[in-house]
Amino acid sequence: MTDEKLVKSRQRVADHGEVFTPRWLVDDMLDLVKGETERIDSRFLEPACGSGNFLVPILERKLAVVQGRYGKNEFERRHYALFALMCIYGIELLRDNADECRENLQGTFTRVLKLSTDDLLIAAARTVLRANVVQGDALAMTDATDEPIVFPEWGYLGRGKYQRRDFRFDALTQRSAASGTLFDAFEEHEIFTPVRTYPAMTVSDLAEEGPE
Repeated sequence: MTDEKLVKSRQRVADHGEVFTPRWLVDDMLDLVKGETERIDSRFLEPACGSGNFLVPILERKLAVVQGRYGKNEFERRHYALFALMCIYGIELLRDNADECRENLQGTFTRVLKLSTDDLLIAAARTVLRANVVQGDALAMTDATDEPIVFPEWGYLGRGKYQRRDFRFDALTQRSAASGTLFDAFEEHEIFTPVRTYPAMTVSDLAEEGPE
């Protein structure tokens, strides 16, 4: 077993309580919700995501399911892999950690799918991660500019098209309290409305004109 660096500096521990969780403990904790980690469309939010100690293993598990289910269909494998990434969210107080988390998730995505450096799927993944991993304060529910945190709800429509609706994080937490999980749908009407809805998007759209 290789040694893991669980702290970056004593000062960061003192200032922010920053200590990273070792991989063996992450795996044990994720095994407690194994069924959810192996659902492509299950959504995970880590409110203090650091450099991705939890989110990267979750992505690895999801991508393994994608490979097992769609490995013989390259079109579906690629699109469901991106959808798996779309279902992973993080909030991180420190900018360098947030940047590392995005890089680690993108690196895992690229490595597992064996993508070439010029593949549009990498650029699409970068757009997704820019939206899904936010530098901010999870307790205050604000981003680095003190604006309310907004997260995208992604859906895969099939045939290479994705749907995106943006919701304020504080509204989603209210929905969670009312119905059980983030992004749960209500049968009769929508209590919380999106702050923005986008037209259906393809990988090319995300790669070339990714939403800000």
